[in-house]
Amino acid sequence: MRLTSFTDYGLRVLMRLAGAPGTRFTTEALAREFAVSRNHLVKVVGELVQAGLVESRKGAGGGIRLAEGADRVSLGAVIRRLEGDAPLVECFRDDGGSCTLTPGCLLRGRLSAAREVFLRELDKTPLIDCAWPPGGGGNVADSPQARL
Repeated sequence: MRLTSFTDYGLRVLMRLAGAPGTRFTTEALAREFAVSRNHLVKVVGELVQAGLVESRKGAGGGIRLAEGADRVSLGAVIRRLEGDAPLVECFRDDGGSCTLTPGCLLRGRLSAAREVFLRELDKTPLIDCAWPPGGGGNVADSPQARL
């Protein structure tokens, strides 16, 4: 299964926040750290805020941080939220796509089942297990990435 860049960036943000609990990061600092588009990251962070995974504060001392403990957030739940109903393959689209095999295809059901197994496995993994940096190494609050 291939995740969208939207989900990839969302996971990176959450992993980074989990690695520095209580620290507030700006999207600009995270975009620099990850070497990704700030504009795209702002959209991702907006979805994470809307999902209740991240809290955001504007102004002096502002930034984003995890809304709840990283031990209470499963990777499966995050991926379900960020991927939404993105079709795994063309025939999973609402309109059925244009695959000529669709009427008698035996692959669709297997792919659907495999996706569910994939997500159920990730449901067993809390975000804290993927925190970055691992073990919260160093004084993260003094790192250039954490500067507001």
